[in-house]
Amino acid sequence: MECISLRNVVKRFGSIIALNNLSFTIPCDGRFALLGPNGAGKSTTMKILAGLLKPDYGEVEIMGMKPGTKEVKRFLGYLPEDPMPYRILTVRENLEYIASLRGVKKERVDEMLDLLDLRQYERVQAGKLSRGNQQKLSLALILIHNPKIILLDEPLNYLDIPTQEKVINVLRDMKSTFLISTHIMSIATRLTDHVIIISRGTVIWQGSIDELRALGREDETIESVVARMMRNA
Repeated sequence: MECISLRNVVKRFGSIIALNNLSFTIPCDGRFALLGPNGAGKSTTMKILAGLLKPDYGEVEIMGMKPGTKEVKRFLGYLPEDPMPYRILTVRENLEYIASLRGVKKERVDEMLDLLDLRQYERVQAGKLSRGNQQKLSLALILIHNPKIILLDEPLNYLDIPTQEKVINVLRDMKSTFLISTHIMSIATRLTDHVIIISRGTVIWQGSIDELRALGREDETIESVVARMMRNA
């Protein structure tokens, strides 16, 4: 079954064509990375899937439904590129507020505090946290209801290396359908098993991580393979 589907999606911002007949599908339980150079349309794609933007043309479905509907929001978790929790609320208050909206038991708040090492900051206002801890809190907020489908736009932004490892392990243990937009190939190889590469708003390659590696020349890294594809697009 397809959990995510885009068919011939076009999105323009004035004279700029952000997405140009973009089409791809992701099966349920699939873990996919969305790669592309700056300005390729990755964040625009994620916002459309999250229901924050509407395409000018084309069809988009999440579990057979339109993005942004109440039904979709119930099982979707979306992390934007620059997330911002409620600044005046403490870490715990942020989590308790979202838990109440999601109909999640209060025990889950304590689980998330421990899972993402936020316990020592639970009484600190979100606006006073470092960017890294704000990122961890934002991840906790979108994961608190164990979403079936997770959209992550540069999820490891601002995180130090030990915290990156922690977050990678947390995400690996989740039984969800993933689409992760990233510039970092190591994130793709560690968290996903398939890659969609886009350039100028359209798909230029799609396949498994192993298939991508197989395209490399002798002694060529997977990063070099992707860079070559983007240059030639």
